[in-house]
Amino acid sequence: MLRFDEIGVVPEPGDNAAICSRRLEAGTVVDFGGTPVTLPHTVLEGHRIVVRPVATGEAITSWNTPFARALRDLRIGDYVCTPTSLAAVAGRGVDGLPAEASASNEPLDPYTLDENALNFGRQVTSVEQPGTFLGFPRAQGPAGTRNHVVLLATSSRSSGFVTELARRFDGAPAGDGVVPVAHTEGGEDGTPNNLRFLLSTLAGFALNPNVGAVLIVDTEDDLVSGQAIRDFMAEEGYPEIRVPHAYFTRQAGFEQDLTAAGALIEPWLPVVDAQERVEVPLVDLRIALQCGGSDAFSGISANPLAGNVGAEVIRHGGAAVLAETDELIGAEQYVLKNVRDLATARRFLETVRSFKDRVGWHGHTAEGNPSGGNLYRGLYNIVLKSIGAARKLPRDVRLDHVIGYGEPLPGTGYVFMDSPGNDLESIAGQVASGCNLIFFTTGNGSITNFPFVPTLKFVTTTARYEHLQAEMDVDAGRYLTGTPMDELTAETFDLTVRVASGERSAGERAGHSQVSIWRNWRQSGPREGISITTDGRMSRPLDDLPAEDRDALLPGLPLDVPTVERQATAARLLSVDGRQLPEAVGLILPTSLCSGQIALRLAAQAEAEKWAGDAVTRMVALPHTEGCGSSGGASEETFARTMLGYLLHPNTRLALLLEHGCEKTHNDYFRSKLVEAGADPSRFGWASIQADGGLDAVGERVREWFASFDLPAPIDVEGNVGALTVGLEARGPLSDQTAEAIAIIGSEIVGAGGSVVLSSRGGLLANSTFRTTAFGSTGDVGPTIAHGQRLAAPGWHVMRMPGTDWMETATGFGAGGVQQILAHVAGGTLSAQRFVPVVEFSSDPETVAKYGDDLDAVAAGGPADQARTGLEAIAAVASRLQVPKAVASGNVGFQITRGLLGTSM
Repeated sequence: MLRFDEIGVVPEPGDNAAICSRRLEAGTVVDFGGTPVTLPHTVLEGHRIVVRPVATGEAITSWNTPFARALRDLRIGDYVCTPTSLAAVAGRGVDGLPAEASASNEPLDPYTLDENALNFGRQVTSVEQPGTFLGFPRAQGPAGTRNHVVLLATSSRSSGFVTELARRFDGAPAGDGVVPVAHTEGGEDGTPNNLRFLLSTLAGFALNPNVGAVLIVDTEDDLVSGQAIRDFMAEEGYPEIRVPHAYFTRQAGFEQDLTAAGALIEPWLPVVDAQERVEVPLVDLRIALQCGGSDAFSGISANPLAGNVGAEVIRHGGAAVLAETDELIGAEQYVLKNVRDLATARRFLETVRSFKDRVGWHGHTAEGNPSGGNLYRGLYNIVLKSIGAARKLPRDVRLDHVIGYGEPLPGTGYVFMDSPGNDLESIAGQVASGCNLIFFTTGNGSITNFPFVPTLKFVTTTARYEHLQAEMDVDAGRYLTGTPMDELTAETFDLTVRVASGERSAGERAGHSQVSIWRNWRQSGPREGISITTDGRMSRPLDDLPAEDRDALLPGLPLDVPTVERQATAARLLSVDGRQLPEAVGLILPTSLCSGQIALRLAAQAEAEKWAGDAVTRMVALPHTEGCGSSGGASEETFARTMLGYLLHPNTRLALLLEHGCEKTHNDYFRSKLVEAGADPSRFGWASIQADGGLDAVGERVREWFASFDLPAPIDVEGNVGALTVGLEARGPLSDQTAEAIAIIGSEIVGAGGSVVLSSRGGLLANSTFRTTAFGSTGDVGPTIAHGQRLAAPGWHVMRMPGTDWMETATGFGAGGVQQILAHVAGGTLSAQRFVPVVEFSSDPETVAKYGDDLDAVAAGGPADQARTGLEAIAAVASRLQVPKAVASGNVGFQITRGLLGTSM
């Protein structure tokens, strides 16, 4: 028999449910204060059991907050599980579970503020002698904890450029290093709904205390340009940038621009490197409070510890910044327990209401926030997750300010910033607001880091800390085993000062980081047939949404157009497992955003060390921003379809999925998706950063999997472009002669038995000459496949595109099975896609004169001559005789769309 105190934790006196501190099998006997109880079901660590009888319909509470309602009379020891939490656990193959849920989620009713009951309290008492840290003073504001040269892309169009530019300064003496800020936003035609978020974030990045110098890079005709940032800063009253800085517009060949931009940076390096740390007051410390991969113990150990250390920083005159609006829904009463004034309380509630409304416009509620890892480790719903997350605000700390996403901090004290629950998107806003150190609490062991702001990671349990010790900084689980919170607070505050003074965090030692800015949400108001009420009582099944808006699957059959049999241009292809292919790829596919940069690093290592021997022609990783921290429903369907498209792509010979471990779309999720698609999951490799024990351990697992194969090397064979599936695209002005030439190219490929895929929003379908030549008619042509959908039969196809962002277009093409993209460009060039070669050609004289070094071919003459040029370029790349210029220069990217209904959560 086990004593209750050996296996359970009651969050607060008065709660009727306890958190199990270990896994308990069905049949375990527990002594509840002298009453032995046999547990009827298996209960996982972090899940809850009833500690006193609960009647049908009665609230079940944690931290004295109702998070669920009993569906039947519950006795002591009964397992508290909701339909979503039970499904999450059952989906992981756990035995001994109940057949039905015992509780239902607490409805997300709007919180009603009793203004007369508000407590307008005082902030925590200041220390008599404020402390100091060793930092880098800044003329425009607080001191920095780091001193980086930052290369800032204004939009996704320059992300590949700043990434490659930073790579060329690896190891250069430049303070704490040269780092890129590459992101996914601002690359579409037209004005995005997140324009203000983008401008405030980019302006805030440039002014962050940890930036010792900054180069702001845009591309000609960018809506989000360096000038737009300057205008925004002037209009909003931002201070001037006082560190070395410059604005650079890309307007020539990639290599030429790299050289020119590098010449701007080089004089800064010795200046930044010569700066020394000096003693500065802790009033300059601004702490971003963030969580990810949360579990049931987050609200017991790690979040309270982070909040207490943040309170200590405030006592010394500094600031702590809480964020993640949707992860406070249901915890409003707790957040407002101690508030500066009525206006602050009202603004907080208005921020929550606005977030719920905007999510509702897209057909979602905040219940879409908890990830698979959250559910599996005991966070059943958003209320339970929120009340635990709110514990980063200690009871004795006053909420002083509420600000918008990325807005500058209005002062010191405790601040709430509006942001989504998506960890990386939220962190970007906090950094833009001025935070120079990040506290990141995690139950599962998230490895998140930011390029120029150090991250301290607090782990909720000692077992998880020991499992991932090389990636983590603070073992908050010691509180669960008897270490007083005051002692942990003092130790962690000391570590905070040391890291602020230059001691490297675990994430900095690991050397990886990511940036994601609050992504664009497509709907700007309620939509009939899509929007729902914010309390979640109204829902819409996926199949009831409009087919176009939800990007529903299409038959996948080609356009019914006349086809003439053609003798296609010859190409030397590879014989791979009985098929003719242009290449055989080894793929490391991250299942979510948090494992993306690790996948990229492992793919580079696998390529250099030939982990797969001669079985593959190259190794590829596809880092992206999805799979966690975003809504489900239609956008998740498109995401999953896209991911499966690359796993099952004809060019993929070996593929391994790399999960972070706590995401919505983990390895088990994709196992089931592969089965649904009729594929054998045993064909693929599976690795987990968290479950395998961290970066070194997972790297060895990946290496061993690829090395376990003894496959024959691909063999060269004579073929032609009719064996290929090619995406055709046109960006910029297009002459009638070139439109006709591209139609001839497509007709030859299709006529020889291949497939051609066009974008529903691309310049080719908009051109009447192209339609007439290709299809024999100027009539409108609709999509044959959804975004990322694989073809059911060869021929002419049109892929439905929810937006115009080039990288999302290219990624959709690849998921559909496209093996190469031929793009005519005018007015500028494009980034390459990591997986699918992008061949760029132009017939526009000005483009050729300006960007000729980046073109793979120049088309001249009549339509037939231009077509021949394009076909020969396709054949040369397919034959591996030519590497596309953008690939060779490092101007590459990969981006998955969220469609029209996806939101950040």
